Amino acid sequence: MTTGASKVTIHMVSSLDGFIARKDGSISWLQSTDNYDKGITLSEEAIEEFVNAIDCYVMGSRTYEHALELGWPYGNVPVIVLTHRDLTSDRENVEYYSGDLVKLVNDRLKPNYKNIWMVGGAMITKDFVRLKLVDDIIVSIMPVMLGNGTLFFDYIGQEQQLHLKDVTAYKDGMVELWYEIKKE
Repeated sequence: MTTGASKVTIHMVSSLDGFIARKDGSISWLQSTDNYDKGITLSEEAIEEFVNAIDCYVMGSRTYEHALELGWPYGNVPVIVLTHRDLTSDRENVEYYSGDLVKLVNDRLKPNYKNIWMVGGAMITKDFVRLKLVDDIIVSIMPVMLGNGTLFFDYIGQEQQLHLKDVTAYKDGMVELWYEIKKE
């Protein structure tokens, strides 16, 4: 059981024009060769400390499959893959889920994890926002415009007020925007 308030954070990497994948689903554009002199570079220690603070990941099945292809970045942290497909894994920390998202987050995840990250899937992102399951949204914007593909937020269907918590510019030209969702 966790102590203190649990938080759900959506983290997504996007092109400047709001796409999270090319039309063909590829994400090779995530690597930047840009150089921004005023930007920061994170140390290995800072990255490790940051990653170690995440207790649980939630993602869609395509994000899961991309992670397997690119090299599993989630270690042994619990991962919930939202899917209606019959997927299998030899990883003990991966669980597949296709039920009610409100029950998953409020009844299973929040009582057991303090820092829950939803890391991928445009449809899942919309569902989490619409169901008011999100506390923070972190968007890392890469220095590229794709022109088309899969939109991060496409026709979410509701207005949502945000509070800017932080902005970070990196040496590779990526800019990270961290918003808190204002609760009514």
